[in-house]
Amino acid sequence: MDSATKKLQLLFPPSSTLFLFFFFFFFFFLPLTTFSIPQQYHPLDPLTPSELAHVRTLIAASYPSSSHNLTFHYVALLEPPKPTVLSWLSDATASSAAAPPRRAVAIARIDGATHEITVDLSTLSILSDETIAGGRRGYPMLTFEEQTAASRLPLTYPPFAASIKKRGLKLSDVVCGAWTVGWFGGEEGRRVFKVLCFYVEGSPSLYVRPIEGITTVVDVEEMRVIGYRDRRRVPVPKAEGTEYRASHLAPPFGPHLGGMAVVQPEGPGFRIEGHTVRWANWVFHLGFDIRAGPVISLASIYDLEKQRYRRVLYKGYISEQFIPYMDPTEDWYYKAFLDIGEYGFGLCAVPLEPLSDCPANAVFMDQYYAGQDGKPVKIPNAFCIFERSAGNVMWRHTETAIPGEVIREVRPEVSLVARMVSTVGNYDYIIDWEFKPSGSIIVQVGHTGVLETKGVPYTHVNQIKEAVYGTLFAENTVGVYHDHFWTYYLDLDVDGDANSFVKAKLVRKRVRDNDSPRKSYWTVVRETAKTESDARIQVDYLNPAELLVVNPNKKTKLGNYVGYRLIPGPVCSPLLSDDDFPQIRAAFTKYPVWVTPYNESEKWAGGLYADQSRGDDTLAVWSLRNRKIESQDIVLWHNMAFHHVPYQEDFPVMPTRTAGFELRPTNFFESNPVLKTRIPKHVPWPNCTSSP
Repeated sequence: MDSATKKLQLLFPPSSTLFLFFFFFFFFFLPLTTFSIPQQYHPLDPLTPSELAHVRTLIAASYPSSSHNLTFHYVALLEPPKPTVLSWLSDATASSAAAPPRRAVAIARIDGATHEITVDLSTLSILSDETIAGGRRGYPMLTFEEQTAASRLPLTYPPFAASIKKRGLKLSDVVCGAWTVGWFGGEEGRRVFKVLCFYVEGSPSLYVRPIEGITTVVDVEEMRVIGYRDRRRVPVPKAEGTEYRASHLAPPFGPHLGGMAVVQPEGPGFRIEGHTVRWANWVFHLGFDIRAGPVISLASIYDLEKQRYRRVLYKGYISEQFIPYMDPTEDWYYKAFLDIGEYGFGLCAVPLEPLSDCPANAVFMDQYYAGQDGKPVKIPNAFCIFERSAGNVMWRHTETAIPGEVIREVRPEVSLVARMVSTVGNYDYIIDWEFKPSGSIIVQVGHTGVLETKGVPYTHVNQIKEAVYGTLFAENTVGVYHDHFWTYYLDLDVDGDANSFVKAKLVRKRVRDNDSPRKSYWTVVRETAKTESDARIQVDYLNPAELLVVNPNKKTKLGNYVGYRLIPGPVCSPLLSDDDFPQIRAAFTKYPVWVTPYNESEKWAGGLYADQSRGDDTLAVWSLRNRKIESQDIVLWHNMAFHHVPYQEDFPVMPTRTAGFELRPTNFFESNPVLKTRIPKHVPWPNCTSSP
């Protein structure tokens, strides 16, 4: 008799009714026997479909009377401690190296309470179950199923049907969506959504056709309407000019783009083994999380001179995204979203379109998550990995100073990209991690999609006599001002995990003697951060500085500390006041750069429970402890951000706007690591030849 059967017998002894026996046999026992857990995993591999099924089975069996009140909101691998992973990695080449035990963490709602449950997948047992009382700490991530159910409630609610009829609209052409409500100082004490609706007659672009003035409040646990207001009537923006489907567009068409082909005569230059990717001089682990989306781990680069791989990044992912809208009116004030903690980038991942989202040479990977009922859900083509050659230059030099000789050396740039797209409501986010042979890691987010808009009575700016909090970019349509803050978690392990954060300031100096006709110059003054408060950095382009993570125990042959530096992406300071409720929840956006000592529980900048959170479990709060960070295992947090003022070109679908930052080696190598990179094999192409 296997261990799973023994556990079920302990839960349900022979005295149980025959009904319970058959119910649990077919519902719980069969999944345990249908799926099997392989004996060997990479310690950071995301949970497999069979493991997700085991988690569901074990938790549901522990709460048999709650089968109708049990919902799964987050199920993920409970990663082994970092030292354990690194120890396994160092022994991974040995045939006797055994992976650490597999464990999972599940956040579930059971009978109206939040539970944090730890499951041992090696022994098929529940190790712990902590109940999170009340909603003061906030609530778990939303599920698709409860958003869908809440969105349908207005369509069967008589007052809503009456409001739609008064506006002269057809109920059959109304589509609704669920919005989180944030926190504004009250004691709500229950999970609620606000449901807003749109008109899709004649157009698929629902977000630019809002039905203004109607708000439906839904109790999520009871899934019923608990509040309804119809305040005013505003014309629904017209469908004309909002079509974006290629099959529905009519001439004249825009610029003609010639077709492009990617040819790799020698085949792909990378290998994927499970979730481990090997390419050129890089090796890294590509994981998936229902909340963060893509997770890069154990990124190491091969040093040709030292003849070994050297650690760079233990883990990197987007920890949170904060999007506050700048309309304080009753219809809009609560729209200040923590997208990753409330909606989930991984949950909102969409299948990638070959040849459009990714080039022809891309390799695709499916991913899985646990749905609201705990069953595994597949996202086909969730990731794509491809080599990119966009005509860029890795390095070059032309030398003409040698008499009678011209020397020209050029190396074309080829990089590796891992990509995922997450569609969170109206916005589509293109998430890229790009690895370069030079040692740089380029991290980018492209955002596109349909802007969230407000219906207004105006068709021309001359008619506007009041604040509309945005740009009139179509008739009766305002694109509301808002911000985008992306908070990245970057656990850099530069040649080891004992690192320091250095701010290398570029300081102007006056020439004090008469030996030079110059009056001034600049030099570098380095400051090593001792504690967390020293490392809260404002990126000030009037006072430039290099931001470095160095290993104070490792030096180059010339005596420089080995390191990596952050070349920041676009940054901006929040314009909301510190006492504004959305900013209290998102105080972690106050600085573009934070540094904290590594703590495995500090993963989500906006807190573990972001929905209706109060800002008391965030990066800004953790950092108040002002812990030591010099020569420690540290985590760098980078807020990349911009204020978004919409313009007419953003309508009806916004052309992609990309923001990115770079992690670049800084005295990490003894010299140029790609000096000896060979020129790739040329592919014959008409009217294009290489120089002799």
